[in-house]
Amino acid sequence: MIPRGKALLAGAVALATVGALAGCSSSAGATSDGKVHIVVAPVLPGATADALKALAGRVKEFEKANPDIDVKAIEYQWTGTTFAAELAGGTLPDVFNVPFTDSKTLANNGQLANITKYFDKTATAKKWNEKVLDVAKNDKGDVFGIPWGPYAMALSYNRDLFQKAGLDPDKPPTTLDEIQQDAKVIAQKLPGVAGYMQMTQSNTGGWELATLTQSLGGKLETVGADGKVTVTTDNDQTKQALAWLHTLRWGDDSMGSNFLYDWSGINEAFAAGKIAMYMSGSDVIGSLMQANGFDQSKYGVTTFPLASGADAGILSGGNVDVVNVKDTPEQQAAAVKWIDFYRTQPTVDKDAAIANAKTLQAGNQAVNAPTLPVFDKATWEQNQEWIKPYANIPAGNIKPFNDGIWSQSISPEPPRHTQDLYGALDSVVQAVLTDKNADTTKMLQAVDAKIQALVDADAKSQ
Repeated sequence: MIPRGKALLAGAVALATVGALAGCSSSAGATSDGKVHIVVAPVLPGATADALKALAGRVKEFEKANPDIDVKAIEYQWTGTTFAAELAGGTLPDVFNVPFTDSKTLANNGQLANITKYFDKTATAKKWNEKVLDVAKNDKGDVFGIPWGPYAMALSYNRDLFQKAGLDPDKPPTTLDEIQQDAKVIAQKLPGVAGYMQMTQSNTGGWELATLTQSLGGKLETVGADGKVTVTTDNDQTKQALAWLHTLRWGDDSMGSNFLYDWSGINEAFAAGKIAMYMSGSDVIGSLMQANGFDQSKYGVTTFPLASGADAGILSGGNVDVVNVKDTPEQQAAAVKWIDFYRTQPTVDKDAAIANAKTLQAGNQAVNAPTLPVFDKATWEQNQEWIKPYANIPAGNIKPFNDGIWSQSISPEPPRHTQDLYGALDSVVQAVLTDKNADTTKMLQAVDAKIQALVDADAKSQ
């Protein structure tokens, strides 16, 4: 996952960013005071005083509603390289979060608590968008965590530039061929404007190449039945993706003249009207408004096209709150109550939704930025109805994404050495856009060898 400048909600989402209170160790469960004790880690190290105060308030609120549960909130950051040792040493908190990239593998390996029976008792258990919830399940369909903060990659476009080029902004492209065609028209009719562009540096080139590959049904890494990870960037779909970019750049000359964009750089260029279409997270409008002063009335977004094959999926990211596999049943039940309270309930609570919307509107932040829906369509529609009076992005502008995301399969990021992989692929994408005769096969094989060595070294050290 590449860091993205998301605008924070005033309620639960903002609270989820706060920092630490104490050291990290799993509690012993019920004690002589008759309470179930759990250690929760909803926050990363390094917090402001205001954030700590907000978290403390949420803990008190939870304990008041659940007087038989004692919550200790701490700072903690999960990493794959230390997880096994922490699990073996008993130093993991009772509740912690892992990325989408790792949750299913950990669940299949039996390294997380199976919380199915407790999850099923939550008020929202039947409301989940199954495509999102699936990242927290093992292959048997049991639930091992509760997702939060998900996003999907999407195609952002400038509606004004579409109109100036004679294209219908209400009918954005739905296939890679149509993106190519529209990009060519825009570049020809609007000199100096890149019809389409992608990020290429600071690991974003690999991130977006992963999106393209997975949208075509390929994988940059595969996981065998024995858990062995094989790096597979030298595959047909990645080569197809690079060939598509090559055609846009060298065949159509529709990608402009700057081929060294990172996340902030491409947002700035898009906001300045230098790029008509680009790939980014579905909620990027929040950052465009805040950091770049972009007029949201000009913004359009649609789902990024997927190939027709069953393996095609849209790259997504996010977090999953999980429970320590060594916890007692009482602790597991208490942990799920906490996760549901802290992460889930504010999403479906009318008062919290309206309070968030009011705060965002007052700060000229995106109220109704499109995201990957956590719950079913009826629940999402209810939430949208609550915030409608405060929405500041025209509903028609984001309708293509909001309509299309429900039918897209979700494809998590490559699971091992993800950022190392993305960084290695940056140079491949840059080469394709700057060297007409770049040998993509040779470069991808070099990436496979480099990242596979890192993966294998991890396996030997375990």
